[in-house]
Amino acid sequence: MRILIANRGEIARRIIRTAHRLGHETVAVFADPDATAPFVAEATTSVHIGPAALADSYLSADRILEAARSSGATAVHPGYGFLAENEAFARACIAAGLTWVGPNPDVIASMGSKIEARGIAAAAGVPTIPGWSDSQDPAALAAAAADIGFPILVKASAGGGGKGIRIANDASEFDTALAEASAEAERSFGNGDVIVERYITRPRHVEVQIIADHHGTVLDLGTRECSVQRRYQKLLEEAPAPNLEPAKREAMRAAARSLASSMGYDSAGTVEFVVDDESGDFFFLEMNTRLQVEHPVTEIVTGLDLVELMLHSAAGGELLLQQTDVALEGHAFEARILAENPANGFTPEIGTIRQFHVPDHVRWDAAIEAGSEITPFYDSMVAKLIVGGADREEALDALRSALDGLVIDGLVTTAGFHRWLIDQPPIVAGRVTTRFLDETPVPEAPEPAADAAAAAWLAALAASTSPSTSPWFGSSLSVTPHVMQHHLGLLPDGGELHEVAVNPNDIKPTNSTAAVVDLEGRRVAINIDGHTQSFGLPARTERWAPSAKSRKSTGDAIIAPFPAVVNSVTVEPGDQVDGDDVVVVIEAMKMLHSLRASGTSTIAGVHVAPGDQVVTGDTLVSFVQPEPAT
Repeated sequence: MRILIANRGEIARRIIRTAHRLGHETVAVFADPDATAPFVAEATTSVHIGPAALADSYLSADRILEAARSSGATAVHPGYGFLAENEAFARACIAAGLTWVGPNPDVIASMGSKIEARGIAAAAGVPTIPGWSDSQDPAALAAAAADIGFPILVKASAGGGGKGIRIANDASEFDTALAEASAEAERSFGNGDVIVERYITRPRHVEVQIIADHHGTVLDLGTRECSVQRRYQKLLEEAPAPNLEPAKREAMRAAARSLASSMGYDSAGTVEFVVDDESGDFFFLEMNTRLQVEHPVTEIVTGLDLVELMLHSAAGGELLLQQTDVALEGHAFEARILAENPANGFTPEIGTIRQFHVPDHVRWDAAIEAGSEITPFYDSMVAKLIVGGADREEALDALRSALDGLVIDGLVTTAGFHRWLIDQPPIVAGRVTTRFLDETPVPEAPEPAADAAAAAWLAALAASTSPSTSPWFGSSLSVTPHVMQHHLGLLPDGGELHEVAVNPNDIKPTNSTAAVVDLEGRRVAINIDGHTQSFGLPARTERWAPSAKSRKSTGDAIIAPFPAVVNSVTVEPGDQVDGDDVVVVIEAMKMLHSLRASGTSTIAGVHVAPGDQVVTGDTLVSFVQPEPAT
């Protein structure tokens, strides 16, 4: 086959890897920002499909089908997200004579609407959460919410990935929750319909992996725990899901098989459940008719390659497995490494990956290499760090070690957050709910460790005989004993200059377990407690130059907290606003962020319009300042 991958980044590279191992050719499609991305270079051939805007590139079925025609592709694998669960795209591929590497369009359509999916699940005997969606009239939805009882979950009928979901704790919050969920769903999926359903206050997110063929074979490949989430987006996954009663686990797996069999399912898919942590009862959440981001943990514990099985099924082959052949051995974890700042509310980060180091003996599914640019146009996930072990404790230790050795220089990521996360008692015990991060404050990043960075610099300098890029790893430092005390000026990224005096003879092992030193570029990236901290060493004449600081809000205006695109502006000059009123909505990395007034005021000026691209510190809206008291 010559397989066109209708996707980008990490998942495109992952599909390419299996396709090439099996002897297939691949076609990458790419938008302008991805022209130099690794997945483009790794495919057999590549086709440019348009500008950064999703509607004109990765969400344009016409452009992707034209790329398939021009490149001679014979099959299409959609990956996840984008058009992966678009029934019309699947039908168009088949109509064009292409092999569709995914489930048949009928099941995509039936599961694409959560409203229809609930009915199908109930008919298959799968428990469903009490909910209502008979009308999209706001008054009718509000009445249904009151009948079900608060708290209520307002959830997009179409799509997935945590988009179009809001919680209303009481009737006063319902209108806002409905408006925001519907607007985000319309923008993300082109369908603003929603469901209102009972919100389980102590929910776990547990899912079952399905694989099936065109000959009636439907297998489950065990459970996954995906309860660590922020904004309904998963951050840490593991397989199998821990602390489930054996009878509940088997019932959940059987329910997933029953649902898939009832629809004639014929590819990889995932049935997701909400588990009430208090009662242990489980309820159908949705079915994702595609490959999941977290599929590697299932591959670790089963020894199976899900992309290979999808390709085999799409080509009409029979799965040469029975349910009794599926053996689950050991345990696996996946940490999603995101370009986000957890200490600042998981705000997006953009920048260039200057250098990085990944420990040995881990699975690293990544969109990045040194020099990769992280833009505001697409999802914030840059890589997945996957580890396995003979049991859960061993796998968790392996993840700790891997995060301790991971260095990503150039922007803040969630790696340090993950290192903190996996030491938290609920994670260690395997008793976590989706409310965990709502109830547990994320700690601040550690102070810049200039001493450790200076030690790493001197160790690399002592080991080098010429000014070239040299890596340095390990917690023990080796230096020449005759070197006298060094005074170094180190400039942390975005911070104040540090003057560090280091005597190599007094250097002791540091808390870091990995660092990358670029002698030629005069940079050090060092891992401290899971956080990569980056330092530059200015030339001596530049050492005292002031560092640039991010512009902060003074209360006079709404300031862009990070690079983004303006989605909407809700005010005009002269408007009155009260505290917590939404003033501007911005979008970054496929997420909407509402910027609100901090108190009663009058709008003086609106400095942006929908569609404008802004950078950190830009003034978006300014307020009239009160007259000074006399």
